[in-house]
Amino acid sequence: MGYKIAIDGPAGAGKSTIAKRIAKQLGFIYVDTGAMYRAMALYLLNKKIDPKDSDAVSLNCKDADITIRYENSEQVVYLNGENVNELIRTEQVGNTASVTSANPDVRKKLVQLQQKLAADADVVMDGRDIGTCVLPDAEVKVFLTASSRVRAERRYNELISKGEKCDIDVIEKDIIERDHQDMTREISPLVAADDAVLVDSSYMTIEEVADTIIEMTKKGK
Repeated sequence: MGYKIAIDGPAGAGKSTIAKRIAKQLGFIYVDTGAMYRAMALYLLNKKIDPKDSDAVSLNCKDADITIRYENSEQVVYLNGENVNELIRTEQVGNTASVTSANPDVRKKLVQLQQKLAADADVVMDGRDIGTCVLPDAEVKVFLTASSRVRAERRYNELISKGEKCDIDVIEKDIIERDHQDMTREISPLVAADDAVLVDSSYMTIEEVADTIIEMTKKGK
């Protein structure tokens, strides 16, 4: 059985950045569950499926082949044999994933793969319901958050650095709406596990957040 670190939290809290850093420092495998849900969303978008049509989503999600491979120490997400690392990072895919990830059939398919990965190796996994549903027996559970404005600023700076035009107020509005969707969905809502430690990254550096969680891991071993 592998050692498991579960990091949950809202969109833009820095979960992926922190999880990758921790995995590299500890020599664990990083499993980006959000990327898997984004890959599923991309698949459904490519098939012109309405994300709000739950029956169509349930029917079509079973045909998506989503796998994770490690190439040059980097996680690569494959959708039906195609590397989709870049394609799954658009705003449209992210917003679609927030809707389709609530579908029971989508979650069932992806959770099985996530649990298999965690059973075979030491992992750091981040998402919305890792500590509550995917890895309820994780040795370390963290609920990582930050204010909606701070998260919007991070996303704004990321998009600007890529040469994209954007409005920080629109980004914050999308973040608040996504938070509401994630927290109020019927299946596996975004909520901190009872035994999770709350870490607010609003005014912490990446290093400070990573060191905090690594210290928790050392105490847990």
